[in-house]
Amino acid sequence: MNAAMLNEVKWQPVCSVDDLVAGSGVAVLLGQQPVALFWLPELEPGLFALAHRDPFSGAEVLAHGLICDINGELTVASPLYKQHFRLADGVCLEDTGVSVACWPVRINGDQIEIMG
Repeated sequence: MNAAMLNEVKWQPVCSVDDLVAGSGVAVLLGQQPVALFWLPELEPGLFALAHRDPFSGAEVLAHGLICDINGELTVASPLYKQHFRLADGVCLEDTGVSVACWPVRINGDQIEIMG
């Protein structure tokens, strides 16, 4: 990422730590973009941000999916068609040609911030 792009990209607050549910996902908005936040406080890193839209169904549902460990990879299973998306990079395990967007996410004080 070049210096001009870094100046345009900023950490944006999307919710508070109190809004998170350990071991689960919540939906937030990054501007107008629905994002699924997953908090696994026992891990490092413990926060993951993926697009909320399931690319197979088009529905905004990924925050409601189940967190799974598939062969050592943390994933979220879509609640509709059950495809698994890696939390680390958004790639679908069943069809690696399909992925969802993912963003850097952090805890800053009592706020959750996504770089966007």
